Amino acid sequence: MTFETLRALADRAALFTALRQDQLREATAGLGEHHWDVDLAEGRFTFTAEDDETRTIEAVPHLIASIAPGPRSLMWAWALPQGDRTGTSEKLRAYGEQHGIPELTSPEVPFPDDAGDDIQDWIAQLAHAIAGAAVEITGLSPHYSAPAGGSRAVLLLDAPLEPLTIAAAVPVIPRVLSELSLGDPRASVWDLARLAGWHLEWTDESFTGVNVTDATGAATFRFDERARIAGIEGRLGSD
Repeated sequence: MTFETLRALADRAALFTALRQDQLREATAGLGEHHWDVDLAEGRFTFTAEDDETRTIEAVPHLIASIAPGPRSLMWAWALPQGDRTGTSEKLRAYGEQHGIPELTSPEVPFPDDAGDDIQDWIAQLAHAIAGAAVEITGLSPHYSAPAGGSRAVLLLDAPLEPLTIAAAVPVIPRVLSELSLGDPRASVWDLARLAGWHLEWTDESFTGVNVTDATGAATFRFDERARIAGIEGRLGSD
């Protein structure tokens, strides 16, 4: 098993995932210097400002997986001794059973032989892919990857972020796109609309453009001959 199927799922959700991570960064930036704490038993993940402990952002954590450099393997939360308290990782297993994805149905998945020498960097990249695949399957976001006793925990967060609207997303999409390398931009835009709950309609049978709308406005994405995003036009408000 090579995790390539999970990376493909993460790539499809990459634009939505990046926009939600951007929302989380904006929210935590408002705290200034801060630290985080997590209590899985209590179901609490907290970002706390360093200069004022009354200033916090609290979220509900959903443990997805633990990635360990020692045994060089990933363990899904549903297979960990403490179990999956929220049932979120069980949704990934169910998806794997439905679609025949062994990486999602095996309790422990070993690293491939070509994981590389810089194992910590490889684990960080894998954690991002696992989180993206979990966002794609469950619709929950944002995510957080945290060190945990020598391993790395991958969590989804129910955080107090505003819904991802067209009015909020369109101004920041160009900046977010500059930091992304999308395998299939057209599919990522389609999935962005699906996960954000926007209405989507293709402009023509050749899929050269797509219109998306929600209560805050509308936008049109144009694609070039290689299905890359060639332009975005936003129209905010109800008119």
